Amino acid sequence: MTTTLKFDNLSKTSHNTTLLPPIDMELEAGECYVIRCNKVIGNKLLQIIAKQENPSTGSVLLFGENIEKLKSVHDQIGFLYLDDASYTRMRVKDYLVFFRKLYGSKVDLHDVMQQVGLRDVQNVRISKLTFSQERRLQIGRLILQDQPILIMEEPEQNVDLETSLIIHRIIEELKKKEKTILLTTIDLENALVLTKNVYSLTDKACKQIVVEEETDELPESEVDVQPVKLEKIPAKIDDKIILFNPFDINFIESSEGVAQLHLQDGIYPCTYTLQELESRLRAFGFFRCHRSYLVNLQQVKEVVTWTRNSYSLILDDQTRSSVPLSKNRFEELKGMLGL
Repeated sequence: MTTTLKFDNLSKTSHNTTLLPPIDMELEAGECYVIRCNKVIGNKLLQIIAKQENPSTGSVLLFGENIEKLKSVHDQIGFLYLDDASYTRMRVKDYLVFFRKLYGSKVDLHDVMQQVGLRDVQNVRISKLTFSQERRLQIGRLILQDQPILIMEEPEQNVDLETSLIIHRIIEELKKKEKTILLTTIDLENALVLTKNVYSLTDKACKQIVVEEETDELPESEVDVQPVKLEKIPAKIDDKIILFNPFDINFIESSEGVAQLHLQDGIYPCTYTLQELESRLRAFGFFRCHRSYLVNLQQVKEVVTWTRNSYSLILDDQTRSSVPLSKNRFEELKGMLGL
């Protein structure tokens, strides 16, 4: 496979604040990649790729060449931003004709309108389109660029089901044409539907999310049972099983009988009970601080005393999460810490 885009120890800091942690990724032709992140972090990454900002460390390599040596990346990368606006007075077909000429594109215009599901409104003014139709129009403009790398910011945000299905179909068609597709989104569920190449990007780290497809269980006689050391904690979203590194979990909360994993980038329902997790995670430094909570002691920054019998643990995460600490567990924690 051909590597089209590479992030080599790419990072960005400003006034001792980490805006982007070190990122190491290789993107290949014919593949879709999704980076799950908030809008601020995602936009910062796109600005660096588009040469609107320089990284603090590392580099972006476009077909093996550092983009800082290039005049522009727009002759090989097409961008679609969340806040891209259309010329609302134009008609759909005229709009696409205009950009086809602007890009010098040879992509068939009627095929593009068919792909994005807008042939029946091709003579309608853009101002009359729904939000979802206008988003499809912008994706049609992106297809017309016919670049080897296509980058989209939140392509499915607030769109209807029809548009979401169209976007998924378009991405599959682009992959068959050996395009590299990179998406940024806050929605992990949609990301997992699109591809297995999903990464979680926070201000602390960029890590690939390990995904396993559910399969039918083999009869017991066909299963070779071997003892294994637990290194990942499973969470379930639809038909996907996501495997998390225990050290990335800040704390776990039991809510209505379901254990919820709290990570830097979201909350995920776990397939184990809190009691099972307590047993499995003890070796990783997790502590049962309350009947409904397990906490990663490596993430604890403060122990706060509210009243004589009321305590909380303050975590070293973005929101300074507060986890309750029961009185009897407080004494146990003091013993563990040698206090």
